[in-house]
Amino acid sequence: MLTTTFGALADPTRLAIVSRLSRGDATMGELAGPHRITLPAMTKHVGVLVDAGLVTRRKVGRTMVCTIRPEAFAEVEQWLGDMSAYWNSTVERLEELLRGDGHGH
Repeated sequence: MLTTTFGALADPTRLAIVSRLSRGDATMGELAGPHRITLPAMTKHVGVLVDAGLVTRRKVGRTMVCTIRPEAFAEVEQWLGDMSAYWNSTVERLEELLRGDGHGH
């Protein structure tokens, strides 16, 4: 799942879409506007995000509305937390080692 998520977010346009949707729902037209891309191109980008489980879309009348799925980012948050804990403990061990070497000579 993480590789799918990071793959979907690796594209700058899709990352911008997710960023925009984090502030609230948006129509396809609203999402496409700032990027100066066609609606079919935006539909493809949103489709990648939908396939990755990061975004949902629903029809409201004749308009397609997109919504972010915050729960889909829980796995990313967990992974980032694990990486942060690992690197913090690694840095602490290195600091202890360096302090220990400094006192031994």
